[in-house]
Amino acid sequence: MPKIFKFTTLSLRDLFVTFAPVLLLVVGLSIVAYKIIDPFPPKIVTISTGQENSAYELLAKRYAVVLARQGIQVRQRRSQGSIENLQRLQDPDSGIDIAFVQSGSTDLANAERNGLLSLGSLFTEPVWLFYRDAKRIRELRDLNGLRINVGPAGTGVPQLIKKILDANGIASNKIKLSALEDTPATVALLGGQIDGMVFSSAADGLLIQMLLQTPGIKLFNFSQAEAYTRRFPFLSNVTLPRGIVDFGKDIPAHNYHLIAPTATLVAREDLHPALVELFVQAAAEIHGGAGWFQRHGEFPSASYTEIPVAPAAEKFYRNGVPLLQHYMSFWLANFFDRMWIVIVALGALILPLSRIVPPLYVWKVRSRIYRWYGKLRSVEQVVEQAREEGMAARRNEIYVQQLSRLNEIEQRVNQLSIPLSFAVELYGLRSHIDFVRKRIDWLMHLPAA
Repeated sequence: MPKIFKFTTLSLRDLFVTFAPVLLLVVGLSIVAYKIIDPFPPKIVTISTGQENSAYELLAKRYAVVLARQGIQVRQRRSQGSIENLQRLQDPDSGIDIAFVQSGSTDLANAERNGLLSLGSLFTEPVWLFYRDAKRIRELRDLNGLRINVGPAGTGVPQLIKKILDANGIASNKIKLSALEDTPATVALLGGQIDGMVFSSAADGLLIQMLLQTPGIKLFNFSQAEAYTRRFPFLSNVTLPRGIVDFGKDIPAHNYHLIAPTATLVAREDLHPALVELFVQAAAEIHGGAGWFQRHGEFPSASYTEIPVAPAAEKFYRNGVPLLQHYMSFWLANFFDRMWIVIVALGALILPLSRIVPPLYVWKVRSRIYRWYGKLRSVEQVVEQAREEGMAARRNEIYVQQLSRLNEIEQRVNQLSIPLSFAVELYGLRSHIDFVRKRIDWLMHLPAA
C-alpha cells in the first residue's frame, strides 16, 4: 500500500535551514558588540586610601558600604597619602584601580601620559598646622628652629609645605622637619617630642576633631590665605567659622583662615565606565551635603581638578542620575544605557533580513519539488534518445528501464513532507510524472515504422 502524503502547515526543517544563517549572523554580531561594549563591570575594585585613621581611610569605608548595595566589593589598601596613591595608579602592576589624590600633586601632562582620569573634586582638604601653645606661632617665619612634622614623603604635604616655605623665603633647613605618620605625630605633639605638625585632611577626620578640642594645642591662622590662592591656583581660601566645633564652649574662639587643596578621585582610564558612574553617584551621596567649608550641592564637582574628567563622570555632572535608574535597577538600566545603540543597530539589520527570509523559505520548500523535475526531465531525454535507436527490442528495453525509474521517482515524491500551502506544486509534479508515464506507454505500443 503506497504511503500517503505528509502535509504540514509549516516546514520547520526548511524554516530552520533558511533562518539559521540570519540567526547566526545576528547572534555573532551581538556577541562581538557585547565583548566590545562590555556592559557589566567587574564585581571587585581596589582603592588606595591613606594612613591609618586618616580621612581617606574613613571615606573609603563609606564608599565600600554604598557600592556594596550594588554588589560591588571595594578592597582598601592603606598608603602614605596622595603621592603614593599616584605612584600606585601609574604602576600597572600595583593592582590599584582608583585612589584619593590631592590637587596640586600632578599636572595635565603627567595625567595624560599615564592614562589617568579624574572622577571630580570631592571636598576641600585644608592645611592644618597645629602647634603647642607655648610656642606662640603667629607667622610662618616663627617656625625657624622648631621641630615640625610634615608627614611621610608619600603624602602631598611635604611637597606643598616646601612650596609655601619657598614662597615665604624660608629655608627648609632652618626648620627641624620630621616625617612621622599622622597618628604617631599626634602622640609626639601631645608628648612634647615635637613642636608642631602639619597635615592636610577633611574636617571630619578623627585627629582633626581631637586636636581642635585639645587644651594647649593651637591652630595656625593663614591670614594671607587669599594671597596663597593667587600664587597657587590649586589652592582655595576657606574659613573655619567661630564656634563650629562646639557652640557651647566657643571652639574655635574666632574665625580661622586656611588654605586648602581639594581631594579628588582619580582612576585609571581603563576603569569600567559603570564603576565610574557608581563611584560618582556614591560621591554625590557622601559629599553632596553642607559641611564646614562647603555649601549644599557644591561637591562633588568637575571643577578644581587639573586632571581630565572621565566622560562617564562628566555625563553625571551634566545630567544627573540617568532616567532609567529611576524606574529599574542599576544593572538593568546600565545594560540598556550601554547597549541601546547595539539594539537599535540590530533592529535596523533585522528589518531588511526579515524581508529576505520569507522568499528564501518559499524558494527552499519549492526547491525540494523542483529537483524532482530535473530527474523527470532526464527520464524524458533518455526516452527521446531511445526513439532514434535502430532496433525496436533495444528501445523497449530502455522504455522499461525508464518506467521503473519513473516509479521510483513517484514513490520518493509520495514520501515528501510538504506544507499545505505548497500542495499545488506537489500535485502538479505528480500529474507531470503520470504524463511522462503515459507517453512512455504510448511509445512502447507504437507500431514499428
